[in-house]
Amino acid sequence: MFRKALLSSLAFSMLSSTVLAATPEQPASTVSANADSVTHGTVVVDGTTIAYRAVAGTILVHGTSYDDSSDILSKRGVKLPEPKDDDAKNPPVASMFYTAYFKDGAPSARRPITFLYNGGPGSASVWVHMGTFGPRRVNTPGDTHLPAAPYQLINNPQSLLDVSDVVFVDAPGTGFSRIGGKDAAKTFLGVDGDAEAFTHFIAQFLGKYDRFNSPKYLFGESYGTMRSAVVINNLEQEQNIDFNGVILLSQILNYDNSADTPQFNPGIDNPYVLALPTYAATAWYHKALPATHPDLKTFLAEVEHFALNDYTLALAQGSDLSEQQRTAIAQKLHDYTGLPVDYILKSNLRVNGGQFEQQLQATTGTATGRLDTRYSSPTIDPMSKEVEYDPQSSAISSAYVTLFNDYVRTTLKYGSDEAYHLFNTAAGHWDNKHTQPSGYPSEGVPNVMADLAMAMKTNPNLHVMLNAGYYDLATPYFEGMYEMKHLPIPAALQKNIEYAQYDSGHMVYVDPKSLQQLHDNVATFIRKTDNLH
Repeated sequence: MFRKALLSSLAFSMLSSTVLAATPEQPASTVSANADSVTHGTVVVDGTTIAYRAVAGTILVHGTSYDDSSDILSKRGVKLPEPKDDDAKNPPVASMFYTAYFKDGAPSARRPITFLYNGGPGSASVWVHMGTFGPRRVNTPGDTHLPAAPYQLINNPQSLLDVSDVVFVDAPGTGFSRIGGKDAAKTFLGVDGDAEAFTHFIAQFLGKYDRFNSPKYLFGESYGTMRSAVVINNLEQEQNIDFNGVILLSQILNYDNSADTPQFNPGIDNPYVLALPTYAATAWYHKALPATHPDLKTFLAEVEHFALNDYTLALAQGSDLSEQQRTAIAQKLHDYTGLPVDYILKSNLRVNGGQFEQQLQATTGTATGRLDTRYSSPTIDPMSKEVEYDPQSSAISSAYVTLFNDYVRTTLKYGSDEAYHLFNTAAGHWDNKHTQPSGYPSEGVPNVMADLAMAMKTNPNLHVMLNAGYYDLATPYFEGMYEMKHLPIPAALQKNIEYAQYDSGHMVYVDPKSLQQLHDNVATFIRKTDNLH
């Protein structure tokens, strides 16, 4: 169960088991940086035509046990094995695939650059590539299952190329990225190894394209937010490279806050508290509340206050909570979620995400979505305790996978003889051990809040932007806000953090209106922090 919780808590590792592609470990000698494919195109943003150069290629990164960063890791308390002769000759290596879009005629020193990626862990970045800020995107209107092919790939009027060059990066072992060498999976498939790979990739990319002096940004979604927290600190402490900003979408920095399976972590009630506003938003959307609330934001402010006060205090009392208080809290939870009072009482006032998704529309045999709770589909098993699949994943995955595979080969002219691995099949062996900036090694449930805090303290000019959808039950919006407001940073640095919520889900960008808002907010954030204006 823990493996299921780990993978499902961060979005796309659970998107669709039918599109997995095997990623066998290969000898290091077969992993190489493929030749770049360079193409050209235009995109129209806000009525202006932008000409760009697209580069699809790979950059090699080596495992941390055998490169220069080993000294840095040792100083941070990580004990590294001495490489054997054979290991030194054949170290773990990964070729990391990327697609970079550069605006034509823009001087590199005066042009911001943003690195974007998904999470999983173990997911390729096809979702942000084809859904957010590239020159083309998948058209996904509405909140229902899309018809089968042919799908529509459209000019992206919300492309970020009006303010920044963009680079979409696939994690080692996903997409066209490949890993090889002795114990390669152990090297790259884990919190720290994955972050080191991205750190080295970014440093090499900046050198290859003469972008060291450009304003620089990270943009991570889901587990990509956890990656960003570690990578930004690595870039500062190990590479002496400061970034202008970190843009987080659908954040989780501490797995203890996940609403997926908190029942296996008794005594930790934060997941129930932090998911409650999303339950309320979802019930509001599906008109499942016992009373009418005309304005969603006003309603959510009320729910958030209840969650952090009466609800938190009630859960903290445990078995000391009186029956009268227990019944009163259950009634209030019914008012905010639409779930039956007796069901809430039987759940001991603690309903996890999967239970809520199964129960909200149970009377009609309908399952509620997880990544985006606006989506609904028929329940597989009406007697199941939790929903067994995600309606949004089933609704849109085929369109993303189909269109990217066509686009990368016909338009970007890359990968015609290679398989694009949507997920890394070795992600089940993900190493959750993480060495925090203090040198303290943690195992089990990763928490990278200290990494982001260290990056903000050692670079007090670093700005952070948190974006979240009201209908995201994979990484609830209130969870991200809670984590940000509990970062171990001086109060004065909180002003460097800004927040934006959207009428959408985990993949905020699948809703065209929300994507436009996301573009405008991110573009404004970059303009405010790029030191060019």
